[in-house]
Amino acid sequence: MKLIADFHIHSRYAMACSSQITIKGLDETAKTKGVGLLSTGDFTHPEWLKEIKATLEPDGEGLYRVKGSDTGVRFIIGGEVCTISKDGKGAIKKIHHCLTVPSIESGEAVIDAIKGYGALASDGRPQLSISAAGFVEKVMSVEKRAFVFPAHVWTPFFGALGSLSGCNSIKEAYEDQEKHIHALETGLSSDPEMNWMVSKNDKYALVSNSDMHSLPKMGREANVFEVDKDRLSYDMIVGSIKGKNNRIFKGTIEFYPEEGKYHFDGHRNCNYSVDPSKTKNQICPVCGKRLTIGVMHRVSDLADREYGYRPEADSEFVRIVPLREVIAHVKGKPETSKSVIELYDRMVSEIAPEFDILIDARLSDIGAVDEGVAEAIDRMRTGRIEIRPGYDGVFGEVDLLGKGVSKGVENRQRSLFG
Repeated sequence: MKLIADFHIHSRYAMACSSQITIKGLDETAKTKGVGLLSTGDFTHPEWLKEIKATLEPDGEGLYRVKGSDTGVRFIIGGEVCTISKDGKGAIKKIHHCLTVPSIESGEAVIDAIKGYGALASDGRPQLSISAAGFVEKVMSVEKRAFVFPAHVWTPFFGALGSLSGCNSIKEAYEDQEKHIHALETGLSSDPEMNWMVSKNDKYALVSNSDMHSLPKMGREANVFEVDKDRLSYDMIVGSIKGKNNRIFKGTIEFYPEEGKYHFDGHRNCNYSVDPSKTKNQICPVCGKRLTIGVMHRVSDLADREYGYRPEADSEFVRIVPLREVIAHVKGKPETSKSVIELYDRMVSEIAPEFDILIDARLSDIGAVDEGVAEAIDRMRTGRIEIRPGYDGVFGEVDLLGKGVSKGVENRQRSLFG
């Protein structure tokens, strides 16, 4: 059985997140998307934890489901935290980390271990005054089956390898606790091909997740597993990632990285972006202030391989543009418009869940509902699209129909799931 999983989401208690996010809403949205395994997100927040405990019940070893639900969606207890500390030279390091644990009870043990380092009720993604290594050590001391990995590892401000992290390796970021790090989250602005350029990261599995702040954004990146439904467990899923077991952990579903909001270098306030190969002195030519150095630039700085190298036996991946975004582009309407939402609902009702439409469904079936969307999906699957890359917090601009975008760049789909 194919299982799609999203391990990095947020609740309505996280900063800048939708007030519409509830556990039951997550359950219903996951079914529509085709996501079978979903993190609870934000389990360290006391009010969200109350909702988790009131709404979920055990369903398999280390997994949960919504009480009375028939969606088939399972949940894993997970969240994200930010650690803030100073290194030996006095430089401040801010790093975001994702973690999952095998039970609500072990989640409560983690909370007890870290609650002295920050106000957990202040944000669904709390800020902790502790080093990355100290955080991992605290977590592992109370739950040895916990799974911790750096969130959006390349993003400038909070990625463990971002341009402002002060770290050039995962070892530098996590110090003696790097032994517990088995995976890296690619983030929206990078994909496996970019990560494969850095050989010292070969030891880590590459995972991808949505980091959703509203329900429609669930699954914009995700992970794919091939599992025996009756034997599914926390340890099976986490163990297959840690062991890079390609029989179970098949790979990832990715954003086109150019669409991510930190792909190119740039300065949002000046509406200026630039290909890293053309960046001069890392200074904005408009205002004279320092540019935000993007993911593409940062990967290139640490790379010791050419783009296009692929490690043997590594996982597959496929790039997508989320279905609502596809429909909005074809119709020339905002994603939140009534007509876009109505067509989205019709397609997932009449054809299949969203991921099946984007990756597997026959174009003829999609075209029977809307020919323009079928054409756009065909171009997306084959990489015949253009994107004006994102920069400094601005998402990239996608052209799925060959109409042209300013400063567009061609993308090539190199690998597809089969």
